[in-house]
Amino acid sequence: MILYPAIDLKDGKAVRLLRGDMDKATVFNDDPAAQALEFVAKGCEWLHLVDLNGAFAGEPVNAAAVEEILRQTKTPTQLGGGIRDMATIEMWLSKGLARVILGTVAVERPELVREAARAFPGQVAVGIDAKDGRVATKGWAEVTQVDAVELARSYEDAGVAAIIYTDINRDGAMQGPNVEATAAMANAVTIPVIASGGVSSIKDLKALRDCGASLNGAISGRALYDGAIDLAEALNVLKD
Repeated sequence: MILYPAIDLKDGKAVRLLRGDMDKATVFNDDPAAQALEFVAKGCEWLHLVDLNGAFAGEPVNAAAVEEILRQTKTPTQLGGGIRDMATIEMWLSKGLARVILGTVAVERPELVREAARAFPGQVAVGIDAKDGRVATKGWAEVTQVDAVELARSYEDAGVAAIIYTDINRDGAMQGPNVEATAAMANAVTIPVIASGGVSSIKDLKALRDCGASLNGAISGRALYDGAIDLAEALNVLKD
């Protein structure tokens, strides 16, 4: 399993939200690129970025911060938030991003996801953010009636590189991931699944590792900033 340290970007700073609430943001670093370099120095294999403002605006907002991270580190990086058309997908991949994450458009414009996955093999992931099993879009501001697992299954033949599955009720709450739902998602599809939301301890990482499903990896943010998870130790645990 791969550990993806998360850098969530709001107003040009690295923050963490509580359950996706933009009014409940904690700033952890005024310099996101410095934060990225800190994670890289500790041995991470990937970085996970989210343009929070972009997710609400529907277009890139924290582009300068993302570009600086890409300039300063060569570690493969994936980005979600505000990527809703082919031009934006092409722009980010041309700037050196390893993978784009498509969330809202995965519900609203599935044909775009399929087109992008065909055009950029291995570089397009689908972000499925769920609240009580239903998919949320537009920066989690809208909860749809779309079932999370059914949405994942609909992309089985699309050639997407991964599904990033986030349980919104757990995100940033330091209460542990929804292991059962994540395992169910991973067992329902052949697409690699990355767990997100609530990963707050080494115990949580071990639970995901041993959940009975073959997960590609797990994303963690607040726990790494707070020191609840030691990145070097976590990397070793997930390699076992």
